[in-house]
Parts: sequence; C-alpha cells; structure tokens
Amino acid sequence: MIDTNSLVRDLELVRQKSPLIHNITNYVVMNNTANALLSIGASPVMAHSLDEVAEMASIASALVINIGTLEAEWVKAMLIAGQTALKKNIPIVFDPVGAGATSYRTNVCKQIIDECQPSVIRGNASEIMALCNAGIKTKGVDSTSSSDRALDSAKQLALATKSVVVISGQTDYITDGVNVNTVQNGSPMMARVTGMGCTATAIVATFTAANNNMLEAATHGMAIMGIAGEIAARKSTGNGSLQVNFLDELYNLNSDIIKNNITLR
Repeated sequence: MIDTNSLVRDLELVRQKSPLIHNITNYVVMNNTANALLSIGASPVMAHSLDEVAEMASIASALVINIGTLEAEWVKAMLIAGQTALKKNIPIVFDPVGAGATSYRTNVCKQIIDECQPSVIRGNASEIMALCNAGIKTKGVDSTSSSDRALDSAKQLALATKSVVVISGQTDYITDGVNVNTVQNGSPMMARVTGMGCTATAIVATFTAANNNMLEAATHGMAIMGIAGEIAARKSTGNGSLQVNFLDELYNLNSDIIKNNITLR
C-alpha cells in the first residue's frame, strides 16, 4: 500500500531541493527525459563524455544509466560514472533497455550490474526476465510478457543484486526480493509514446535523491509517473497530445491531485 502523505512529502522535497540527476541515456529519449525531470522539479544533465562523467557523477544527487543506444565508448563512460557514484554512495538507477534482444546487450547489462551495483533496476517484464534467464528474448526494446509473469524473476534479481527491482506494465511491481509494492495508475496510451519507460527510470532516480529508502522511493516515482500519465491520457486525443499533456500534468501535480487520483489496493 502506498502512503499518500509520504508520496506528497517526497514530491515536495524534490521541488525544494531540485536534485541534479545525471543521465547517461540514449539519443531517442534525451529531450523527453530532460523535460520530464524539469517538469517534476529536478535538474537534469545529460553527460556521457569520458572526459567528464566521473566528475559529473560525483556531484550528482542520483545517476541514471540507460543502455538504449549502446556504443562501446558509452559503456566505458557508464562504468566509470557508476563506479564513481557507488564509491560516493550516490543512488544509481539502471535501465536495461532491450536486455535479451542481443547477447551484447545482455552481457553489458550484467557487467553494469556486477561492477556498479545499482540501487534500483527498472525494466519491462521481458527485460527483467532476460536478466535472470539468458533464454528469454525481447522484441527489440518492447516487452513480450506481462508484468505479473516477471514478478518471480524480479524477486530473484533483487535478492541476487541487493537492488530494488521495478517492472513496468499494466500493473507496476516494485520489490526488494521480499516486499512487493504495486502501482495501478497509468494508461495503455503511454505505451504508444517512445521513451515513457526511460522517463519512468529518470523519475524514479529523482525520488531516490529525496528518499534513501529505495523501495519507497522507487514506488513513489512510479506512482507519480502513473498518476500524471493517467490524467494526461484522459485529456489527450492521441499519443502526440499525450506527450505535451504528460509534461503539464507532472508540472501541475499537487497534494490534492495525487490524493484524488491515486489508485490504492
């Protein structure tokens, strides 16, 4: 069960602190992610140069590692940034985009997890299952499984890595391997907008900068994502208007909107 008062508290902390979120992310989503972070009240930076990632990671409030558009130099940068953040106890949120699609992608994911020890791993069902089972295949970066089918894999991954694992889907599952939280908010239309999952990862990272309980922080990030997306979808005529409305809803979120729209069970 989500404590709405704690969720509102964390959102207010984000807006007060405007945490610096260092994103090593993919070309497809940089603009979307930066605007979403600005809308929620965070301060985004997209930096992947080998010449600055260590310095940037060391001053960030949280680090996002997203492997959407993989390239060898970027992998080096991700490892340097991740190891820097790990040494400084800065939260790392890892998005294993397309894990299971190719052996290279899956192997890079395992290297990042082993060497950077992320605080949170967020992916769709197929990606999370692929991290536990090399035989699982994804359809490019899209999931071929529902989120509930991946819950056992998520628990296994969380226990093995000591990370909080988030599965995005019709129902979002967030687990530390023992405890499981769920987020029911969202809209199927969100899947029609590229980078919504990547945006969720960045928003989760923002909440890890406000709350050092990683299970709670990840749950709050996914709840904010779902509430804003659900309200935006009701006002949208298609996926184009959804992108704009989603940013507006993130910006306008407040205590009353959250409490009146969150789905609890």
